[in-house]
Amino acid sequence: MDQPFRSQFPSLQRKLNDHPLIFLDGPAGTQVPDKVINAMSDYYRTSNANTHGQFLTTRETDEVMDSTRRLAADFLGAEGPHTISFGQNMTSLNYALSRAIGRFLQPGDEILITQLDHEANRGPWLALRERGILVNEIRLKHDGTLNYEDLASKLSGRTRLVALGWASNLCGTINDIYKVRDLTHRAGAWMLVDAVHFAPHFTIDVQAAGCDFLLCSAYKFYGPHVGILYSRPGLLDRLPTDRLRTAAQAAPYSIETGTLNHAAIAGVKAAIEFIAEQGAGETPRQRLVSAMEKIGEHERKMVEKLYKGLEKLEPVKIYGPDIRPGKRAPTISFTVEGKRPEEVCRFLGERGIFAWDGHFYAIRAVEVLGLLEKGGVTRMGISAYTTEQEIDAVLKAVKALIKA
Repeated sequence: MDQPFRSQFPSLQRKLNDHPLIFLDGPAGTQVPDKVINAMSDYYRTSNANTHGQFLTTRETDEVMDSTRRLAADFLGAEGPHTISFGQNMTSLNYALSRAIGRFLQPGDEILITQLDHEANRGPWLALRERGILVNEIRLKHDGTLNYEDLASKLSGRTRLVALGWASNLCGTINDIYKVRDLTHRAGAWMLVDAVHFAPHFTIDVQAAGCDFLLCSAYKFYGPHVGILYSRPGLLDRLPTDRLRTAAQAAPYSIETGTLNHAAIAGVKAAIEFIAEQGAGETPRQRLVSAMEKIGEHERKMVEKLYKGLEKLEPVKIYGPDIRPGKRAPTISFTVEGKRPEEVCRFLGERGIFAWDGHFYAIRAVEVLGLLEKGGVTRMGISAYTTEQEIDAVLKAVKALIKA
């Protein structure tokens, strides 16, 4: 992406010891453009009120909520705003959803989760074992991909839900959601998709993917900390969610507890608008699809450069699939022989290069890959604002680390 695009992110102008900061920490949350910052502060300046009242500022808040639902539906390719619920974050929404589904199911019913997933899409389902629900794992292969044969063998007439991620936040693996959908629906089960790591990089069409539920987080695509839940029309209405007597038993509101963060939701709207502004088309959906294709192509070039550069360094081991299109999100996790991940990230951080070390809440996958006692991995994530010059600087720094 060009310099005018980058200039909209104030944090990208910062320096450390005269070195521009290089943000490869996007998988844990991207930087935020002025448009989002202004939308949130403008809401507080002019329209701060609760919803559904009889005066100006409350009606303005209603419009913020309604218009953000419409745009989020466009972003996800959903049937309409009634399918979009907001929450504090993906984890909180998934816990609320799991409790409701747990009440809907019977002892002996089964849920399948994966060894690859973030704990936010494991812990809420594992907790249902207390209610007599069977929760079993789909195995992870040592190349960082899911074992689809294991999934097929474990699906049965008692399986009610398969919960998996669209892309791994640990090693970037893109799961074959369409294969999983066919297997899952053939068994008569629901499919829940964690798209937190997928949504910033690729176009989502929940209808084409056959999702029954999908979750993502706006702070991963240039917005504030707000979780988003898509529910296929009619499903959320059937579930006994935790709600007050005064809350409607209807989507999208039945899972939204208390007063939401209206200013942050105004920021979500601005973030999706910001993405759409990078594309072309007559409708918001067309502009969003166009923009995500443009962002995806840029990120593909950047991650290919980073992957190939790291691959040439003998002490470096990269985890996960190769970089063929459709196999990997623009995320690379690796280890450096003789160095713990925190040492690698500290060395880079002192030079203004921001990368993460650890398991990133994908702790089960790190266990399976035999990396937990070694401190996990070093993770670098490409975002729309990443440049070739930054990748060159990163590779130079990793080489210096190896020599040191």
